[in-house]
Amino acid sequence: MASKVAALLSCALLLVTGAAASYYTPPSAPTCGPLKVGYYHDKCPAAEAIVRRVVGAAVRRDPGVGAGLIRMLFHDCFVEGCDASVLLDPTPANPQPEKLSPPNNPSLRGFEVVDAAKAALERACPGVVSCADVVAFAARDAASFLSAAGGRDGLGYDFDMPAGRLDGRASTASRALDFLPPPTFTLPELVQSFAAKGLGVEDMVVLSGAHTVGRSHCSSFVPDRLAAPSDIDAGFAAALRGQCPASSGGGGDPTVAQDGVTPDALDNQYYKNVLARRVLFTSDAALLASPETARMVAENANVPGWWEDRFKKAMVKMASVEVKTGNQGEVRRNCRAVNY
Repeated sequence: MASKVAALLSCALLLVTGAAASYYTPPSAPTCGPLKVGYYHDKCPAAEAIVRRVVGAAVRRDPGVGAGLIRMLFHDCFVEGCDASVLLDPTPANPQPEKLSPPNNPSLRGFEVVDAAKAALERACPGVVSCADVVAFAARDAASFLSAAGGRDGLGYDFDMPAGRLDGRASTASRALDFLPPPTFTLPELVQSFAAKGLGVEDMVVLSGAHTVGRSHCSSFVPDRLAAPSDIDAGFAAALRGQCPASSGGGGDPTVAQDGVTPDALDNQYYKNVLARRVLFTSDAALLASPETARMVAENANVPGWWEDRFKKAMVKMASVEVKTGNQGEVRRNCRAVNY
């Protein structure tokens, strides 16, 4: 496991320090085990540009979809590895795939964007680009567009995303419950959950920063975070009580912004919110539970560019978890169904 983690981190460092957002294969293109930057250079030269175009149009229409695409990569990779298993629809033979598991249904968004990108890719290069690679490219591009909205000179966090993943054939709702950390997790539980996927404590803290975009259902933190006593900021708690019903009876399950300061911008505001105790989840507040993680939170909040650089590396590292190659998978023609 230690050698695997070291290899993934080395790969992430190499990719992010290289040319940003390149859609070609440079000489001696960096690789991440079976993955490679510019993997589709010869097979489908326009592949990454096609995905970026579709994602850009979707995020401009609704920034929340971009947050959903970043979350989709996390929810895919943590279950069966980065193999697009989260995209599979129910069938008579498999009525309960991952996408119907409580962590994904009804909150996970972006499926229609992946469908649109895959359809465009099938027109350009039939049977070439895997759905797993589409998910990884889409998350990278969503991060780029949402970070540009943060006002950092109008530039997004572009970075190279290696490709070569195959699509898995298995998808089971219970597996999502086994591996996806819920919002009630404590710090030790979070560390253990990420370690099981070859990701370290800093990866966990850095990837948590994606909570700076998107919305959450009230049921994800009510009543746990709003019960007294609580470490949540009193004014923030009062505001949340005004947005969330006291119970689900007749009130539905509304959503609230995860970051009320810059809700549509991928930036480091999340860490400032953690320090101010103005975050939604127990798992967010847990980042202050140890001196080590509290220091990381403070660095991400206060040092310009610190979190952005680490986020790019952590995204590449996460997107390399338990990928399928060779006879382990396939390139689906339709991202919602295995090939027959």
